[in-house]
Amino acid sequence: MSGHSKWANIKIRKGKQDAIKGVVYTKLAKLIAIAARDGGSDPSSNAKLKEAIAKAKANNMPNDRIDRAMKKGAGELSNSNFETITYEGYGAGGIAVIVEALTDNKNRTAGEVRHIFDKHGGNLGTSGCVSYMFERQGSILVASEAEIGEETLMDLALEAGAQDFISNEDGYEIITSPAGFQAVFDAIENAGIPTVQAEIAMNPTIETEIADIEIVKRFMKMLDMFESNDDVQEVYHNALLPEEAQEM
Repeated sequence: MSGHSKWANIKIRKGKQDAIKGVVYTKLAKLIAIAARDGGSDPSSNAKLKEAIAKAKANNMPNDRIDRAMKKGAGELSNSNFETITYEGYGAGGIAVIVEALTDNKNRTAGEVRHIFDKHGGNLGTSGCVSYMFERQGSILVASEAEIGEETLMDLALEAGAQDFISNEDGYEIITSPAGFQAVFDAIENAGIPTVQAEIAMNPTIETEIADIEIVKRFMKMLDMFESNDDVQEVYHNALLPEEAQEM
């Protein structure tokens, strides 16, 4: 995925998340709690928990909420049956979409995901129907306003094991392997450099440019419904959206 399109999509998503910060924190808390339940509450020996905490910090989630989520995972959720399920499908205009959900009722969640696709001119597909157009990678975004030079940041990231470094007017994207994500994130965090986003995500290798505003509107409404769903944790897509999408 190009650095430009990555930042454009982040601007759209970030604006919507800021408007529903409570929903975002609730989802992150559930992700942290389940990771703590499954692998213990020590991030140094629980990679999934460490990744979830990194994502929470990148979204400015308060430390006390992170701590409460870990304690909840170790206690209250010890006998819960939450599981991670991935759905694949197409949105309006043939946009490839991957939905990652964390649910204690997969029949309910599958029905809701299918309804959201259908309602907005898309369709839920079978496993593997679009995932071949994506690659799982670590992605760390640092804004151009950060008080660090480009070469210094690039050297720091590459020395910590980053695979690629992309620069544009919005800032810097540091690409890592899934296994190398934490080491690079730790190096950046320890250097006191703030991040805009830090996560292991499904990045598209094939993109679909959407110029029809009506299709864009329909697709944005679908994303809004997914973001508002309690079970949905992440939505990835391969759309190259116009600047107007930031206002929708």
